[in-house]
Amino acid sequence: MPDTDRPTVAVLADDLIWSSRLVAAIERAEATALRASTPVDLQRHLDAGARAAVIDLGGRRYDGIAAVEAAAASGLPTIAVGQHEDLALRRRALAAGAQRVYSYNKLFRDGPAVIAGLLARNAPAEVG
Repeated sequence: MPDTDRPTVAVLADDLIWSSRLVAAIERAEATALRASTPVDLQRHLDAGARAAVIDLGGRRYDGIAAVEAAAASGLPTIAVGQHEDLALRRRALAAGAQRVYSYNKLFRDGPAVIAGLLARNAPAEVG
């Protein structure tokens, strides 16, 4: 059961390694991660009151852009993570409503700070 004193962050990732890394970054940012590996799981967390969303654009069992759109449509601060060299996909994620799109490397190195910033404020859209 989530700690009700901690903000909740829905994280959509179907890769076990990246899901675990994103969850660990969220937990180190003193938030509770709500794991999702499908769009149905993500929507359940959005409907349950998640405070923010992190979407892995590299998912194989879902459309990352559609997931960003769903999270952003819920009014949540949403960030995405993907390959740094895939600028076209990153731009599509921004157009879909992601506030920022981070490379996997950036989230691996600075995940807790990125998550804390996501929870603290709404950042303008930009490729990071």
